Amino acid sequence: MKEVLLDTETTGLSSVKDKIIEIACIEIDDHIPTGEKFHVFLNPEMEISQGAYETHGITREFLNDKPKFKDIAKEFQEFIKEKKLVIHNADFDLGFLNKELKEAGLSIIQDINVIDTLNVAREKFPGAQNSLDALCKRFKIDNSRRQKHSALLDCELLAKVYIELFEKKEPSLELNIDNDEPHVQNVKTLKNRKHLIQEITSEEKELHKKFLKKDLPKSSMLN
Repeated sequence: MKEVLLDTETTGLSSVKDKIIEIACIEIDDHIPTGEKFHVFLNPEMEISQGAYETHGITREFLNDKPKFKDIAKEFQEFIKEKKLVIHNADFDLGFLNKELKEAGLSIIQDINVIDTLNVAREKFPGAQNSLDALCKRFKIDNSRRQKHSALLDCELLAKVYIELFEKKEPSLELNIDNDEPHVQNVKTLKNRKHLIQEITSEEKELHKKFLKKDLPKSSMLN
């Protein structure tokens, strides 16, 4: 099943008063990026709070000629359609997104379609710092480019964190026997190995017993 890593930047912290100014989505298939992305800056038609500006560094002047959310709402909704969304601190992003979707006359995003990596991290590492930066540090993921928050960069980092949280492995290089060319294949943990075990039939057991009794010479070295 395809999933979408999603992040937003906003004019402030209130989903009631503030608005989205950047949306980034990266599509993955079995934890591997497909190359499909949705990334847009938006004109919020309002001022950006000082705290938000210090976080992401995006100015009102930069956004003046950008589209409004209603202009890209259907395209955004089409991109995420029938895909699981992977979001760090999902309550924050969904609060903004669902308000904007409602105002655009579109259906909201249901919680059932969302994996919140913050909640997953809190369950795995109770009492620890579980911000995106803290998880990058824990998993030794290079986040040196993250001088300011960026929705697109944060999605790229989240992709790596997501793999580590669920203990998935990066794609491995294996040989394709058919054409002698290497190809990328995912490493998955086999949950049920029963099908790998070949059961011995009763007939085979009896034949083996007869073989041991009749066909093997007795060693003269045995006392």
